[in-house]
Amino acid sequence: MRRRSQTSVDDTPVPADDPKPQGKGRPTPKRRDAESRRRQPVSAPKDRKEAYRQMRAKQAAERERARKGMLAGDERYFPVRDKGPARKFARDWVDSRRLPSQYFLPFSLVILLATWVPWPLEIRAQVLNIVIAVGWPIMMIGVLFTSVYVAWKVKKLVAEKLPDESVRGVGFYAAMRALQIRKLRFPPPVVLPGGKPVPPKK
Repeated sequence: MRRRSQTSVDDTPVPADDPKPQGKGRPTPKRRDAESRRRQPVSAPKDRKEAYRQMRAKQAAERERARKGMLAGDERYFPVRDKGPARKFARDWVDSRRLPSQYFLPFSLVILLATWVPWPLEIRAQVLNIVIAVGWPIMMIGVLFTSVYVAWKVKKLVAEKLPDESVRGVGFYAAMRALQIRKLRFPPPVVLPGGKPVPPKK
């Protein structure tokens, strides 16, 4: 019995302009090779000196990030002593006022510089007598009175406005901030004297 010859589908010629692709055109990569390409090379330190250098660079980058965060007012980067609503209230209360105690350090600096000026002996003696007998006691009394008042007032207001917050140490915190020169306060003030917000830097 003679068998009828059948034409195989695979033997059918494919025209050159057939849009259907006939395979990827490249062998399938092995799984091991594909995973090795995805792995990122890790540069391990060659010795202790290199490891120390990398550690110092990482610490420097973290300190710079923390410094920028603190200057931007991001409380996540604040020291523990500056965190919390009570401490923020104390800072804003002090920064929104001009207090006599904030002039203590500039006044002390002026007195120190005055002693270095080559005054004539008579004038020098008169200046020092006036400062020691009048100026210095007045400044010290003003600083003491201001510090006590600020500590009492801020502690009282925090207890009234933030009853869920602890008032422990907040009065002393406010009094110490009131002693600092405004431009040197840290965290930086976010309110101006009078209570208006500090305008953003351009």
